[in-house]
Amino acid sequence: MPVADFLDLVARPARPRTAGITHVLDPGVGPGALTDVLAGAGHLIDIWKVGWGTAYVDAALDAKVAQLSGAGIDLCLGGTMLEIAWAQGHTEKCLAWAKAAGFTRVEVSRGTVPMTLAEKRALITRAARDFAVLAEVGSKAPGEMHPARHWPVECCSDLDAGASLVVTEGRQSGTVGTFDEQGRVRPEVVESVVAAVGVERVVFEAPRSSQQAWFVRRFGPEVNLGNVVPGDVLSVETLRLGLRSDTAVLSVPSLAGAEPA
Repeated sequence: MPVADFLDLVARPARPRTAGITHVLDPGVGPGALTDVLAGAGHLIDIWKVGWGTAYVDAALDAKVAQLSGAGIDLCLGGTMLEIAWAQGHTEKCLAWAKAAGFTRVEVSRGTVPMTLAEKRALITRAARDFAVLAEVGSKAPGEMHPARHWPVECCSDLDAGASLVVTEGRQSGTVGTFDEQGRVRPEVVESVVAAVGVERVVFEAPRSSQQAWFVRRFGPEVNLGNVVPGDVLSVETLRLGLRSDTAVLSVPSLAGAEPA
């Protein structure tokens, strides 16, 4: 198959990338499905997060780790599992297991169990000794109406504690934290975080295509997007490159101001 190379598109850096990161949420896909995703889109994935506690019960985890590491993709342990381990007093066991299993990143969050900022900071500092830490801000519960007042301070604290990136909560549903209950972006939340730490230090969880398009239009193709569905990696890249109506202005500047089809 000849390589398509005739369009004038946005230049995208090759991996390892420090901007324009695509962070995928794995809800428990099997090795066969992972093989299919990597065949067509592996070169576009930067971080693969094994979500929730699926890593604890996935009998095929070893095979998936081998596939992902072979493809040059960072493997991240989801924050909920670490929260539960921390709440049960098993932080060290969890981190040791994650390291032995082949995870290179861990997510530190406080969206499920009660945890103070000081306790989260200490957990980040500990995890950062062995992993690149993604620190998530925001609750997983709906109805958190004023996180913009608190997230910037928490983001700064997380980075100071040793996190490499902060992650804004959106969940798989795209209806909490960064978004309202209808899935619409809450611009005041986004802008307050960016003003505090810079867009390059933030991964915005954005599982829906309309949300992803909003971030690409607002911050450009090098915005970091998280909780991308495995089957949506190619479509996210077309948003970054201006190959969809939602962001076509990136490849056809004369469309500026036009409404997406």
